[in-house]
Amino acid sequence: MSTLHAGYFTDGLDADPELAAAIRGEEARQRDGIELIASENIVSRLVLEAQGSVLTNKTVEGLPHARYYGGAEFADVIEALAVERATRLFGCRFANVQPHSGSNANGGVFLGLLRLGDAILSMNTAAGGHISHGHPATLTGRDYRILTYGVDRESERIDLDEVRAVALDHEAKLIVAGGSAYPRAIDFAGLRAIADEVGALLMVDMAHFAGLVATGLYPHPFPHAHVVTSTTYKSLRGARGGLVLWNDEALSDRINYGIFPGVQGSVMMHAVAGKAACFGEALRPEFRLYNEAVLANARAMAATLAAAGVRIVAGGTDCGLMLVDLTDLGVTGDIAAKALEAAGLAVNKNLIPFDPRPPEAPSGLRLSSNAGTARGFGVGEFETVAGWIARIVKAPSDSAGIASIRGEVEALCARFPIYS
Repeated sequence: MSTLHAGYFTDGLDADPELAAAIRGEEARQRDGIELIASENIVSRLVLEAQGSVLTNKTVEGLPHARYYGGAEFADVIEALAVERATRLFGCRFANVQPHSGSNANGGVFLGLLRLGDAILSMNTAAGGHISHGHPATLTGRDYRILTYGVDRESERIDLDEVRAVALDHEAKLIVAGGSAYPRAIDFAGLRAIADEVGALLMVDMAHFAGLVATGLYPHPFPHAHVVTSTTYKSLRGARGGLVLWNDEALSDRINYGIFPGVQGSVMMHAVAGKAACFGEALRPEFRLYNEAVLANARAMAATLAAAGVRIVAGGTDCGLMLVDLTDLGVTGDIAAKALEAAGLAVNKNLIPFDPRPPEAPSGLRLSSNAGTARGFGVGEFETVAGWIARIVKAPSDSAGIASIRGEVEALCARFPIYS
């Protein structure tokens, strides 16, 4: 008697109606709405199929050709391909493509390169840093001595004098650059000079601008950084997961062991296959055209918002994301985000530098051009989107106006279909 239930190898999503309804609801939300959240993008059909492949069934531990489990012939080929493509894409010698997330990539680097209790100097979350760089609520914040730097109050850009002073005063062992809501280019050479002066390592988390780095449209972390981390699903338009890059072979064992067995176990091979796919796409000439459009679109959106009287933090953007300051409009980020979502515009509330308000009801919004550009929007479309945003944040309780914009959003999305 067979132990398999009927349809085990043949039934698809319709075999689970509740799950199917939720997944199709999400597909409709993405199809009919505009994604402006900087932590999201829209992957290709190739990446979807690679991630949804039979690699889901395979468990491996260790590095390619040095696994703890057997049956890894093709897993080795796929992971080695992802590593080779990543190093070629970013012009470095070594890569670890196994991290399940950007936070895991960061945690693995910290564990591999530092001792517990060492001082890490990273950007304050209120100034645009990421929680995985030492927020008190995380393991990193518990296990290391966290120092922070911010931005200049007038320019809202990184204050290198502050970075140097804190690093010297507290003997930082690692300086972290990059974050989740910093819209301007970062002076990696200046940070490396400070790191060298204090005897620290420099780590760059390029999760929000990796695609621009890969295409030469943003300052390159190498050769200044000792190690670079990233996610693979934001500006790289790839599988959800993380990535670590470096050039010094002396760091290899420490970084690799920091990832496994340091912070995670088995490799998610289906995700690694998705990473290999997106790295391959990023090596094509079309990927530079995409990133050129990301920059042009972000700048057009920022300029249109500013012209409508909505203040842009730091006066603009050098990447695909920007911060909007709602203070003068008398509305908080949580209220504005809900109103925008009702219109089919997905954004996230966000702290702004020196924000007097709490994270739950901050003074700002974070916006991105990544996903809209992936579905084909150009400058004209983003100027239109910015106009809708300005109207809504100025009148977030105008339900009739929001409903009208919702119809316009759906009409625009219908012109740029996804997964048709």
